[in-house]
Amino acid sequence: MTVEGGSHTGMRARLRGPVLKVWAKHDRDSDGWLPLWRHMEDSAAVAGRLWDEWLPLSVQRLIADELPDGTADARRLVVWLAGVHDIGKATPAFACQVDLLAEAMRADGLEMRSQRAMGADRKLAPHGLAGQVLLGEWLENRHGWAVSQTGQFTVAVGGHHGVPPEYGQITALDRHPQLLRTPGKSGPLWQRVQQELLEACAAEFGVQDRLGAWRSVKLPQPVQVVLTALVIVSDWIASNPDLFPYFPQDASRSSEDRITAAWQGLNLPGAWRAADPPADVQELFASRFALPPGARVRPVQEAAVELARTMEEPGLLVIEAPMGEGKTEAALGAAEVLAARSGAGGVFFALPTMATGNAMFPRLLNWLERLPSPDGGRRSVLLAHSKSALNDDFTDLMERGPIAALNLDAAEDQELRPTSRGRSASAELVAHAWLRGRKKAMLSSFVAGTIDQLLFAGLKSRHLALRHLAIAGKVVVIDEAHAYDTYMSSYLDRVLSWLGAYRVPVVVLSATLPATRRRELVEAYAGRRKGDSRDFDAVAQADDYPLLTAVPPGGTPVLRRPPASGRGVDVEIERIDDDLDHLADRLEDELEDGGCVLVVRNTVRRVLDAAKVLRERFGDAHVTVAHACFIDVDRAAKDASLLQRFGPPEKAEGRPTKHVVVASQVAEQSLDVDFDLLVTDLCPADLLLQRMGRLHRHLRGGEKQTERPERLRAARCLVSGVNWTNGVPEPVRGSVAVYGAYALLRSAAALLPHLNTGTRRPVWLPADISPLVQHAYAEGSPVPTDWAQDVETARGAYDELRADQAERAATFRLGAVARPGRPLFGWVTAGVGDADDTSRGKAQVRDSRESLEVVVVQKKADGTLATVPWLVPDRQNRQLADLALPTDQVPTPLAARTAASCGLRLPMQFSYAETMDRAISELEELHLSAWQVKDSHWLAGQLVLALDEDCRTQLAGFTLRYSKSDGLEVTRA
Repeated sequence: MTVEGGSHTGMRARLRGPVLKVWAKHDRDSDGWLPLWRHMEDSAAVAGRLWDEWLPLSVQRLIADELPDGTADARRLVVWLAGVHDIGKATPAFACQVDLLAEAMRADGLEMRSQRAMGADRKLAPHGLAGQVLLGEWLENRHGWAVSQTGQFTVAVGGHHGVPPEYGQITALDRHPQLLRTPGKSGPLWQRVQQELLEACAAEFGVQDRLGAWRSVKLPQPVQVVLTALVIVSDWIASNPDLFPYFPQDASRSSEDRITAAWQGLNLPGAWRAADPPADVQELFASRFALPPGARVRPVQEAAVELARTMEEPGLLVIEAPMGEGKTEAALGAAEVLAARSGAGGVFFALPTMATGNAMFPRLLNWLERLPSPDGGRRSVLLAHSKSALNDDFTDLMERGPIAALNLDAAEDQELRPTSRGRSASAELVAHAWLRGRKKAMLSSFVAGTIDQLLFAGLKSRHLALRHLAIAGKVVVIDEAHAYDTYMSSYLDRVLSWLGAYRVPVVVLSATLPATRRRELVEAYAGRRKGDSRDFDAVAQADDYPLLTAVPPGGTPVLRRPPASGRGVDVEIERIDDDLDHLADRLEDELEDGGCVLVVRNTVRRVLDAAKVLRERFGDAHVTVAHACFIDVDRAAKDASLLQRFGPPEKAEGRPTKHVVVASQVAEQSLDVDFDLLVTDLCPADLLLQRMGRLHRHLRGGEKQTERPERLRAARCLVSGVNWTNGVPEPVRGSVAVYGAYALLRSAAALLPHLNTGTRRPVWLPADISPLVQHAYAEGSPVPTDWAQDVETARGAYDELRADQAERAATFRLGAVARPGRPLFGWVTAGVGDADDTSRGKAQVRDSRESLEVVVVQKKADGTLATVPWLVPDRQNRQLADLALPTDQVPTPLAARTAASCGLRLPMQFSYAETMDRAISELEELHLSAWQVKDSHWLAGQLVLALDEDCRTQLAGFTLRYSKSDGLEVTRA
């Protein structure tokens, strides 16, 4: 075995004898290997490059602020920890695993038992934990550190495989010292080898003279987390044999040559360095957004940017403003200012759903393309949800200029090669192939995705440190903050407390945020216990609207009260009987002269029932259905069609003369659509106001709306889904199942002044938004006397549900930030293992049952499978409909990707354990073994739902019917 590494420089020049035979990596196919000293030096070199060229300034400052010599100490510490991370491989417990390499070590006096002889005890000394113990001993024995001081540094070694050790594991290893050093005459040699490696690292990486000064440091837990994550990233890169080849192939190359070639092959884009944006907000918005001619920045937008610029320290900024007021642009403008001030290296935009994430992604790209880039550097971008590879805007980035994306179309086993000749991808694609995968993808600089990706940072799970590193270096924007229930809010509050500890700037957006929730968000970020500080009373008491609230990490809040943009809408509210024929009659009258109506129902069943009656009255061509039970490609097409027909006047094309859209809750979030009349089921007040935000959203024909039909020029909202005749409102069963009776009754009580005949007055938007939301959610808000008993009963069920949600959320929720100096030992104990963006993973941070997802295909009369027949050609004009899906081989890439784009989440009926088990069993009868191979990454592991030529099938006792117009309809068989 070759041990020489070119000329004796670097660590190699500091080492002699048996230590050179200690191994770190081995390739069973070629018997290639890598000495431990070489992997240590490679990892340290990678860490140095990551610090110099990739790590955001904000994370550098986070570490540097805790060390005596600031930035210089911080870089040394990162490089040194990456260098020593695998010292636990210099133990018998690890070295015995490869007989050939173990025998070479024995020949130099490093005795060890065989792997079989060690037996199960060997598992007590995983090399990360062994390294943590060895490093701690060395710091204590050679540098005089106290036992209580070492753990905060050594945990980065112990946790570099994703889970920091628990105290019990440390104790168990202490009772088995033979796993670290073979007893007898070989023991001192093992100890000498371990110390030689640690001494060489200390000298080579410049910490020999700093360890004394660090002895009194107390590292905050957030610093320990990012140090661990940086060690993980450095190790992963340095462990890639195509970037860092094994011996003997690469034994002659110098350390500098290795890192230079590897870093060039990796080609990882650097962090965004935000420059100070223009001081004039009008100039800033004109240069970043495509403002219409003559458009002026709105007061809320200007105030948000100014508060981001003037707040004591970049921190949390809550923007409460009406729908359509430009909160997204305000958030991006503020994010640029906060990034320039804090040194953040990117932005993460978190949204409630995949659909809202998809809608936001092109807006994020447009903003990115307008950002100045003095150095001409590339920017890594990610659409972060489980179906991102099927998003055309995202996949198109593979061929675009300075913005590069993850290469999700590449085979999973395709490796990076510094001098690969076999790949035609651009340098940008090569670089970002390394970021592929759920554990690394969030490390991209600019991310739009579902809120789950942020909430996972509060879930005790493997490699949680990587998720924290990903968000620690960004500005985080949280949209639709009112949309999360107690369960999700419990995770969000914990994540906010960690973000505050990282000093991560956060922008929270909402049109309808209850005051109590506003205070909880601000307190969580500031690191205060709920309700224990009078400094935050003003936050809960503020009833201004629009409203901006800012708080720096650990600081006190500041409030700003900008005026609204000036445009308001008076919405007349009216009860309507929950009878479909009555609805059809009413709409027939309302649409006598034309007009576009949005009918929002709280369940898919009610959507389909209403659409059936309305089609009979108005015709199929005049009724559109939109809900969540469409295959992915149809859902995306629905959203695009709604935006094209009912979007802003300057963007929409072909607005119908007369049309009815019957939709579920998909219409209330992040869709910039505009209707002449709204009919909605009763729902919680904040969501009802969101739905009203789709009514007269834009001016059509000036302030008098002269381009709308004459009888629809006054905004009106008809409230259905309730029996209004019995004194106390009785919401329909489906609405109660979705929202609970208490929220619906409180919403109805808040609306009474606008509903009662005689005293009725319009809802004034935006002036009434905050009063209505606060009335519906504030403790002690009045309700009619004759409602009191029903409301109290509903309140009991509501409180019980909230308590249950909070208790269940706490099971796997990450603990609070502990005192500085306390090691991360046991940080993710009793966690969930790996967290991911599948339906099962989402169920861990959302209070929802695990759901079934299937790929929908069509089964022809001859038994063959094909893609569904109604798909339209793609952007390259390639046919997608009726593509053959052979069952005896992997389908073509185009056919496989097309089939995958027809994913469908089955509704709640299939989420109950017995039904789900039966459904899975029946779906697995169509198990296509030819698709379960490495080359079938689009379809491997997917459950396939095959529809017959009438687009029907039976599943678990239900009849399923699918149509492009109505989506999935489920009935009892």
